[in-house]
Amino acid sequence: MGIKDQFQDKSEQWQQQAKQKAEQAKEKGQRGRPGQGPDRDSMRDEESERMRREEQERLDPDFDM
Repeated sequence: MGIKDQFQDKSEQWQQQAKQKAEQAKEKGQRGRPGQGPDRDSMRDEESERMRREEQERLDPDFDM
């Protein structure tokens, strides 16, 4: 077996492992009960909302008198 074949085999193994981990994470997310642990979607929404507000505040001119 040549080096190219070894790299290709290793790459295929990593792709399969990544696919399995993604499927397991998806299944785990579907099985989880609401209220248990942090909800990733709501955390992302809160983070994006916070970033949007900070950006808006940065762009708005100050009207201190």
